[in-house]
Amino acid sequence: MLALSLILIGILLRFIPHVPNFTPVAAIALFAGVYLNKKQALIVPLLLMVISDILLGMHNVIIFTWGSFLLVTLLGFMVKNRKTIPGVGLTAVASSVIFYLITNFGVWAMGWYPQNIKGLLDCYILGLPFLRLFTLSTLIYTFVFFAVYEFIASRVRKTRLEKVLL
Repeated sequence: MLALSLILIGILLRFIPHVPNFTPVAAIALFAGVYLNKKQALIVPLLLMVISDILLGMHNVIIFTWGSFLLVTLLGFMVKNRKTIPGVGLTAVASSVIFYLITNFGVWAMGWYPQNIKGLLDCYILGLPFLRLFTLSTLIYTFVFFAVYEFIASRVRKTRLEKVLL
């Protein structure tokens, strides 16, 4: 139920009008890595991206984009047993930087910029405004997802709803 909810929320939030790169996908991937079992955690960001990219439009950088979100999920596995606010916040920032480094390399590698060192540097420099917005959205959505989940979890622990919701 939680995995399906994350996929649907992610798809919905990619379709509503938003500032470029201000989406919850990295936060969902991180959240999935922390709270879901490994199989579900890896499926959530991948399915979210496959469905929404089919509807939004495919591109030649998807392997880098989708792969980046899978790496973010793996970061979530590392945080799973050491959830602290600073730790999750730093992991969210690291997730954004990893996404930026990998996807901008992919944009360059797929020929969107000249295939030389200047083209690579231009790609990274011109991607910085997107990094700022992506990092901000990842931090905000991460805080919201983790806070809401922990709040709900604290209310349903040791009740009959625990097995269903947690």
